[in-house]
Amino acid sequence: MSGTAIGESVGARGARSKALAVLRVRSWATAVALLPAASAVVLLAGGAMGRMTGGGWDVARWTVTVWAVVVLLATTVVAAVITRATPALSPTVELPERSAPDLYRLVHDLAERLDVPAPSALALTPDCDSWLEDRTHPAHSMSGAGRRSGKAPVLVIGSPFLWWMRVAELRAVLAPVVAGTGLAADPDIAAARRFVRGLDAAVADAADTGQRSIRRPLSLLTGRIARVLLRGCQMPAAEMERWVAAAASERAQDVDYGLRIVAQEQVGLAYAGWDRLLTRVALPAWRMGRWPSRLDAGVVSALTELSRRDRLAEGFTSRLGERPACDLLEEPGAVDEAASLLAARLFHGGPAGGGPDWSPVDWQQYPDEVVDRKWRTEAARIHRVLDELGVPPSTGPDGPTLSRVMEHLSQRPGGGASDDLAAALTARAAREEAGREAGCQTGAAGQSHAAREGVGDALALWGGDPLPLCPLQPPRTGRELLADHVVAMVCCTAVDTVGAAPGLDWLDGPALLIHGERRGDLMAPVLSLVEDGDAQPLRVWLGSLGVRPEKPVRLA
Repeated sequence: MSGTAIGESVGARGARSKALAVLRVRSWATAVALLPAASAVVLLAGGAMGRMTGGGWDVARWTVTVWAVVVLLATTVVAAVITRATPALSPTVELPERSAPDLYRLVHDLAERLDVPAPSALALTPDCDSWLEDRTHPAHSMSGAGRRSGKAPVLVIGSPFLWWMRVAELRAVLAPVVAGTGLAADPDIAAARRFVRGLDAAVADAADTGQRSIRRPLSLLTGRIARVLLRGCQMPAAEMERWVAAAASERAQDVDYGLRIVAQEQVGLAYAGWDRLLTRVALPAWRMGRWPSRLDAGVVSALTELSRRDRLAEGFTSRLGERPACDLLEEPGAVDEAASLLAARLFHGGPAGGGPDWSPVDWQQYPDEVVDRKWRTEAARIHRVLDELGVPPSTGPDGPTLSRVMEHLSQRPGGGASDDLAAALTARAAREEAGREAGCQTGAAGQSHAAREGVGDALALWGGDPLPLCPLQPPRTGRELLADHVVAMVCCTAVDTVGAAPGLDWLDGPALLIHGERRGDLMAPVLSLVEDGDAQPLRVWLGSLGVRPEKPVRLA
């Protein structure tokens, strides 16, 4: 679209027309609010001119005038609340220019080539996405999260992209995003966005106001009015954003167009690997209060492994010889650590800073400090539950043994024993999780204090709501939880009796290594025991490795 003004593009015209539709909703709301005042003016003017006289007109005149004053006062207050409501701000890792001069240079060169304003700042999000975010609201600047010059939006970049993508690929992916700064400066579109963000913030504030707060009645009124207005402009606002995206894509089509097709394939691959890394690798650590401090570096290992396993990804590993985008950062390790902590807090929850129950873990330490600890914690839990159920210890040396678990689960065919043990395990795990959530509440209170004090915390503007914001996995069933605990008991026994070792699989998480090789065939015999009460497949599996289930194991 070189040489063509933004306003001449079809996308820009469509975006502006939808922005005007949003602003018409605001105009109609203003007209409705002014209607009683206009009626009062007509009635008062008629009385002053000697018309509309008589008792009935006098009553109507004063009734409408009083009603007009009440409506005007209410409108003024509601408008002030909507205007001053703080829009939601995405928690990000701020990236000042001194910490990434080469990345800023790449973005500025891209904006110059696209003939659009450069983003005013850069920030990273621990997710596979990139967008522009307006942070011109005064509250954002007061918190430190939006402290910047100018009025252009902030460019938020997915941190996994920086580690997995090459420099040229990142440039191609960011081109249509950066192109959006042009329409962001359009007065009509900017006004429409501010209006919608204000309504959305007012609705959120109304939902957060305490039941006994003296602001509760006003907040409820403002929230209801804001909801009505949001419903009125929801469709045109959504269509406006679609037209903005189309216009930005059209403007950027001549910038690295061929490379962008390849880069979009990398976006999909990065998303798949990032999801596996979070759910299979990071989540087990988060559940025990440890957060992997190099998640973005881990995604490279996960995606490299995925490339080796997936035929559709053949040839992608050859890219790794090219310059990675994280080389554009001055201290990629520090940035990765900050993004990894933010990911842990967003996706799972935890206090703002470190502590004895919430501390980082390096990838080299992960097998011993996460995998082994996870297995032994779960093995200890299943034996405590067996004690609570009155299950006698198995014959043999004193100490917890795998035989005890196997004998209990196989004593009744069909799994009746499994259901009882699964229910008890679920209850105990829920109690332990409740204790962890209490710790998260303490961390949330600290975040709320930071917000009041104006501390520049990444989550301060989110208030004191407990995390997580969204669960990574659906709740596990009782049988699934029981199977995990039986696997943990088997792994502990193998480690303690035949010299097996805990390991890390970049795509599947905790792994059992025997003679340095991962054993991925354990789940099938365990499920036979849990689902059917049949211990024979597991006994055969153990016998093939020389594992003796009657031997006691060390628990956490």
